[in-house]
Amino acid sequence: MPRKISVKRASLSFIKEVEAIERFLDVPAISSLAAENKAWCYDYAIIRLYQGFEELMLKTIIAAINISPATISNVTGVLFPRHLSQNVCRYLVVGNGYFDFKGRNGLIAKLCQYLPKDHPLVRSVKDERLKQSLERLSSLRNLAAHNSVQAKRAALKATGQRRLKSSGHWLLKHRRFFKIANDMKVFGSDLWRSAPY
Repeated sequence: MPRKISVKRASLSFIKEVEAIERFLDVPAISSLAAENKAWCYDYAIIRLYQGFEELMLKTIIAAINISPATISNVTGVLFPRHLSQNVCRYLVVGNGYFDFKGRNGLIAKLCQYLPKDHPLVRSVKDERLKQSLERLSSLRNLAAHNSVQAKRAALKATGQRRLKSSGHWLLKHRRFFKIANDMKVFGSDLWRSAPY
């Protein structure tokens, strides 16, 4: 039988990726850039942070199903075999498409399609301590990636601002990016602690 996915390993990998992004932003070469160029670096950083978070969420859902197919059976009412391969678990989550969700609330709804409401992953995402950072992560990433009217509206709401030039400009002031990044490391650590392996 193939090895089960390790949520602990995925969590540690995510934390290391967050730390690498933080180191990238703290290099002297970026500090000496003009404000506009610095903002572009922060736009890139929030996109990379979101990408890592999205990958962690997908791996953790797949692991939850892979470790215990009864998890998804209890939610869907469909009886699955006791052993599902990682590829089958991935297919159950993404089908022929890709994994995405719309903000923190969308992520919670997505998780509840596969996991019971009392699952440690669902509880972690619902944790009020991290709510603001999760909402900012999603909305600021969308603004950095798409720069659409809808993305700007969501970012304004998440940040509590009346005007917003870009995600990068907002994130670089007062080291706001590092607050979100630190909360994501806390999230990864909580997930690591709650994972069976």
